[in-house]
Amino acid sequence: MRDCVLVRVYGERTELLVDRENEVKNFQLLRAHGCAPILYCTFQNGLCYEYMQGVALGPEHIREPRLFRLIALEMAKIHTIHANGSLPKPTLWQKMHNYFTLVKNEINPSLSADVPKVEVLEWELAWLKEHLSQLDSPVVFCHNDLLCKNIIYDSTKGHVRFIDYEYAGYNYQAFDIGNHFNEFAGVNEVNYCQYPERETQLQWLHYYLQAQKGMAVTPREVERLYVQVNKFALASHFFWALWALIQNQYSTIDFDFLRYAVIRFNQYFKVKPQVSALEMPK
Repeated sequence: MRDCVLVRVYGERTELLVDRENEVKNFQLLRAHGCAPILYCTFQNGLCYEYMQGVALGPEHIREPRLFRLIALEMAKIHTIHANGSLPKPTLWQKMHNYFTLVKNEINPSLSADVPKVEVLEWELAWLKEHLSQLDSPVVFCHNDLLCKNIIYDSTKGHVRFIDYEYAGYNYQAFDIGNHFNEFAGVNEVNYCQYPERETQLQWLHYYLQAQKGMAVTPREVERLYVQVNKFALASHFFWALWALIQNQYSTIDFDFLRYAVIRFNQYFKVKPQVSALEMPK
């Protein structure tokens, strides 16, 4: 296993969801900053790269303070990467718009009764953009898909590394963190009772901000990020629900994508009132 490579072949119609040229650029950028394995070659429908030693984490691991500190530090490191002088726009709205357009034009007739109507989705998307764009969350280089299995823990080196950069790119800092917090609930058996409690989040965010700034942080800074993160976690539910509707139509993977989309939409509407009410600290 010391001399092991990993070959990944792209899934059916995944080009609808993922910009493959961008993925390779992001892979190389992360590699240049010591945050990714060596990319050996690319071919028309896949990649070959260095195998990373370690264990892919589960939901039970990422809530352990010892490990979530390492995750917060690694995310802070990735968020300081700058590919060029001026920061590009966040990818979130363009990607969500593209996904929504696909759902509206190609999948709409086959939508299940459990999925909100297209008009409702369009209204919610406009609300999200208006509400979240005002929060002043910095645009940074993000992983954008930090589910448990994309975090590899190497116990011999005592660090974590993130894998799979299909969705990486410039985005809101608070989206990347909020998306990760949503992943505490798991994927196969989703349980939002596992969403991190306020105290856990504040501790996580404190580690993150301290690593990012390289100095002590104030409770107000942590509280401010807490509000931004929980609001952007809403956008994460919406994003992956749209994604799952597209996967449900085209993917050959044996997974109930429609059920997953419904779970994410339900959670979005469930937490929206309390999250909307959160106010920035004065």
